[in-house]
Amino acid sequence: MFLENNKHKGWIEVICGSMFSGKTEELIRRMKRAQFANLKVEIFKPSIDVRYSEEEVVSHDANAIQSTPVESAQNILLMTSDVDVVGIDEAQFFDDGIVDVCRQLANSGVRVIVAGLDMDYKGVPFGPMPALMATAEYVTKVHAICVRCGDLAHHSHRLTADDKQVVLGAQDTYQPICRHCFNELTNK
Repeated sequence: MFLENNKHKGWIEVICGSMFSGKTEELIRRMKRAQFANLKVEIFKPSIDVRYSEEEVVSHDANAIQSTPVESAQNILLMTSDVDVVGIDEAQFFDDGIVDVCRQLANSGVRVIVAGLDMDYKGVPFGPMPALMATAEYVTKVHAICVRCGDLAHHSHRLTADDKQVVLGAQDTYQPICRHCFNELTNK
């Protein structure tokens, strides 16, 4: 699996799903395995995500890994020379430039692992995630459990009346729900 210039072939992996589905947990797991394999890794997150930590990617289960907060996707390219694996959490909060950044990294031989919400609280595809999924070699869709009926959940139901697309929060702000319960709640 080596190219003539002795660099590994790069690729893009996307981990997507609703809130509380384990996206960040899976990103952390993959990044820690890469570290265990003595690969050079860098993890990034949008600087607006300060819910649990300013400098760590933290899952809702409190699993954490050191990360670098960045203002824009382009900043990632400035900090990824000589790396084997790049992790990016909360990719839905980046602009569409994140897609080109991931392509450039993969084309240069880097394994890129991206995690993010595939849909917003209205059930609409979220930001650059559809383009990232289309560009990726591997897409893993993870599911939470619906808090209302126990089925597989893939919607992030907002509990507050705020209608902005981006509202950072956790269990106090969002609940994972299934398609049936989402339709019941949104088609009243």
